[in-house]
Amino acid sequence: MNVPGPIGVFDSGYGGLTILQSLIKELPEQDFLYLGDNARAPYGPRSFETVHQYTLEAVKWFFNRGCHLVVLACNTASAKALRTIQQRDLPQLGAGKRVLGVIRPTTEMIGKMSRTGAVGILGTAGTVNSNSYPIEISHFYPGCRVYQEACPMWVPLIENGEYDKPGADYFVQQHLLHLLSLSPDIDTLLLACTHYPLLLDKIRQFLPASVQIVTQGDIVARSLRNYLDRHPEMARLCSRSSNQSFFTTDDPADFDRQATIFFGATVKAAHTEL
Repeated sequence: MNVPGPIGVFDSGYGGLTILQSLIKELPEQDFLYLGDNARAPYGPRSFETVHQYTLEAVKWFFNRGCHLVVLACNTASAKALRTIQQRDLPQLGAGKRVLGVIRPTTEMIGKMSRTGAVGILGTAGTVNSNSYPIEISHFYPGCRVYQEACPMWVPLIENGEYDKPGADYFVQQHLLHLLSLSPDIDTLLLACTHYPLLLDKIRQFLPASVQIVTQGDIVARSLRNYLDRHPEMARLCSRSSNQSFFTTDDPADFDRQATIFFGATVKAAHTEL
């Protein structure tokens, strides 16, 4: 039961690999086990109940493979499933298990980054409709004004390899213009989907130079290091051999081709069922 295991990193598909990349950079000594539920992606349009069911199945998968700590490197899963898993499901899954998300670490920092107190959020429909970011940001920064924009076409553009093509310009510009029209004070823009860093060049192209873009990878990685420093009992249960393993619920060959774009290095995944 207390044998150390890798840190689990879960995403509905490929986007969590941008988080994993930062985690490895911050914690190179740790072992990581990545799972992409590509066969059932995207999670963004799905109901709270469905996302919770899928995410809980993934969490159990990680625990059955020796992980004691799982990071939901997916904004939709963090928004729609994390709280229920932490409060209702974890007590039944075994003492000492932990599941963390990407929303809280980001919201703890985002208010410090804005000079005007006006923050824009770009995310999937699921993340935006959950209102997780406005709710969490209000806890840490009650005076911060939060404006959201759902970008339903961005993930398909990215996963179909169109993120750097001229055809993406319209969809990027359309959502940025609409979000910025909500307030002239927006000076900080959070990419609240782990896919969106692949659109950074496009986003910068249509943003005023005065607006800063915040991605989540480094924030989540620093937060995880701090968590392990504050919880040495959990740190002892996380194995440290600098190994990474990758699994997908869909075709591994397809996963490997796409994953290289997100991860920045060659990936060799195996197939699994949930």
